[in-house]
Amino acid sequence: MRLGLNLGYWGGGDNHLNLALAKEADRLGYSVVWAAEAYGSDAPTVLAWVAAQTERVDVGSAVMQIPARTPATTAMTAATLDSLSGGRFRLGLGVSGPQVSEGWHGVRFDHPLARTREYVDIVRLALSRQRLAYDGEHWRLPLPDGPGKALQLTVHPARPSIPVYLASIGPRNLELTGEIADGWLGVFYAPEHAAESLDLIRAGRDKGGATMDGFDVVPTVPVSVGDDLEACAEPVRAYSALYLGGMGSRQQNFYNALAVRMGFGDAARTVQDLFLDRKHREAAAAVPLEFVDRTALIGPPKRIRDRLHAYAESGVTTLSVATHAEPLEARIAALRTVAEALDAAGLAS
Repeated sequence: MRLGLNLGYWGGGDNHLNLALAKEADRLGYSVVWAAEAYGSDAPTVLAWVAAQTERVDVGSAVMQIPARTPATTAMTAATLDSLSGGRFRLGLGVSGPQVSEGWHGVRFDHPLARTREYVDIVRLALSRQRLAYDGEHWRLPLPDGPGKALQLTVHPARPSIPVYLASIGPRNLELTGEIADGWLGVFYAPEHAAESLDLIRAGRDKGGATMDGFDVVPTVPVSVGDDLEACAEPVRAYSALYLGGMGSRQQNFYNALAVRMGFGDAARTVQDLFLDRKHREAAAAVPLEFVDRTALIGPPKRIRDRLHAYAESGVTTLSVATHAEPLEARIAALRTVAEALDAAGLAS
């Protein structure tokens, strides 16, 4: 099992902090640093900044939003980042959600699976440097009724194939991820509940005539180190409440639905009700310790080391950690603790 670092969203006064974390991850031998985007900082700019100031670690988007860019633009960006970084870019994609897709990007959130399939097809076709001609249900290139022509990408990526990851939560999305992607970006991953998701991914791999060999299972897992479990859970609770309560509407929140499937239905509803009523502190307090403990690495180093075995045994190939401690020194110490725990557990690859 390898390690990754998820920097999340970039912005505010924490830019120097995130860069310091990325440099430390590079020094410690982490395999990849991920950056996210919603409706603030964009992932490609952040990743170019990080890649320019690191040496070995890969940089990846977790995720670049599908409704934010045409597939050709995404291919251009991926090829450019891969070239500039010397072959260190990983392309993570996601459909986002209806509120962001329609409210921020002005793109209808309809047929997300079919759109994703065509989108990935076109990105890969463009990156292969073939002339870009595609006749799909949602994308037609060139447009059939105008002067457009099938063009070829002029940039040469550093590698013949850039790995494509999909962020997915729902059953059909998970199967599609296994069928068409090189890796899965998971969230709120609990080893005790992983079999259901991985079985769906495996079914997708079977459908595409592939096995799980070489497929990268990459959950983002918060880490908070200390002797007091309740104290360690506090910063993670705020993160959990944001997603369970605020990432979507009351009728459509993929993260909340995931928590319900994991057996936390009552708590998920309570957290969402409080968060949507703008009672954010109360929402965070309502996140059960058991939910945090199953989906995060909390506690002293030995407990974290033991927990790493569960992640590896469940099928994780790259464990991406997200630090929630303050100040910077504590976050860097958390990265070191996880790296040392992985070595002590004999799980490093």
